[in-house]
Amino acid sequence: MSLPTDGHVHTEWSWDTITGSMRGSCERAVELGLPSVAFTEHADLTPWLVPEPVRPLLPDHFRVRLRPDGVLEAPELDVAGYLACIEDCRARFPELRILSGVELSEPHWHRPRADALLAAHDFDRVLGSVHSLPGGEHHHEVTLVSDRPPDELLRAYLGEVLGLVESTADFAVLAHIDYAVRSWPGEGPPFVAAEFEEEFRTVLRALRASGRALEVNTKVPLPGEVIRWWFEVGGEAVAFGSDAHEPGLVGHGFEEAAALVESCGFRPGRTPHDFWRR
Repeated sequence: MSLPTDGHVHTEWSWDTITGSMRGSCERAVELGLPSVAFTEHADLTPWLVPEPVRPLLPDHFRVRLRPDGVLEAPELDVAGYLACIEDCRARFPELRILSGVELSEPHWHRPRADALLAAHDFDRVLGSVHSLPGGEHHHEVTLVSDRPPDELLRAYLGEVLGLVESTADFAVLAHIDYAVRSWPGEGPPFVAAEFEEEFRTVLRALRASGRALEVNTKVPLPGEVIRWWFEVGGEAVAFGSDAHEPGLVGHGFEEAAALVESCGFRPGRTPHDFWRR
């Protein structure tokens, strides 16, 4: 089986990584035999309050972004520089199809900014994602919330994802539907997808109605049950994404993910670059 496109990769143009490299990611994609790669750099539109005990533990490139009140506000994406780098890599790697892209965080909360960004630039791939939850005066990044039980946190997260999916925000692929699972504690009861089946199915039904694709994100392997539920509710399309923030993770876990997606009823598209479909 040929590997699918990696449709979710971050490089040095995403503010949250110091190990990213567009050129290095292209080299890795060619080495793996990927047909194409989409560089979906972060457009994180929501400032979030970092809990005080966590602030000293943040990496330096996060800590320098903190305001005196402990709120972290991501910088705007340097689209001009990023697109110039895309063109340079397209020239250097003619055998690899390179897609431009952006990952919009909570675009349904920030429609004017999100819409303006997309109106000004013709990105090939647009991901919609949720990284934050409301919390009083400020929002909180999901993986930094430590004062809520993990099951409660996941249900709250899926509720916000439902709001994104039911909105008319402009994006083609729902990224990491299971993002909140990344912070599931190692001690205590393990994460069991079946315990959240109805919440996942509710989001998936809304996603199907919206006509968007579901991303199978391999950073934390998406449980097979979720992919099967996507097929059962009538989901049409699947995209794959490593969510790599460094070249060595491009295409990570794709062989296993592709086999899993195929076992759930989805097949490669008409070309190696297409979404997989039922």
